[in-house]
Amino acid sequence: MLPEFRFHHIGVVVRDIDDTADVYIQAGYAKSETVFDAMQQVYVCFLKKEGMPMMELLMPNNAESPVWNTLKKNGVIPCHCCYEVDDMEDAIGKLRKMKYVLTSRPVPAAAIDGRQVCFLYNKRVGLIELVEAGK
Repeated sequence: MLPEFRFHHIGVVVRDIDDTADVYIQAGYAKSETVFDAMQQVYVCFLKKEGMPMMELLMPNNAESPVWNTLKKNGVIPCHCCYEVDDMEDAIGKLRKMKYVLTSRPVPAAAIDGRQVCFLYNKRVGLIELVEAGK
């Protein structure tokens, strides 16, 4: 990553969003509303707790979801870290020079107020998500 990136959340692929969220709620996290993201074919919610990393739960809607195979192969598992950036295209360009591969172009995210998100992969780091800074 780059020094100007700000940690945003950890994404976790789950079988049942409410069942997994309940574990976090019992630990003192507050759950957001669950939203359906039609572009990604996932149900999404966020879990927040003061002083702790924000968690994103992703439950695939069907086999067309990008996280379907991850869930099928690995079960419930953290799948990415997300970083907030001020300039999406600049961040993508810098990451590409660092051997990251863009796996999905920026698209509006239903669960993050329609802000642009994209995913990149690096074999030394794994999958990361970028989210444009809120206005």
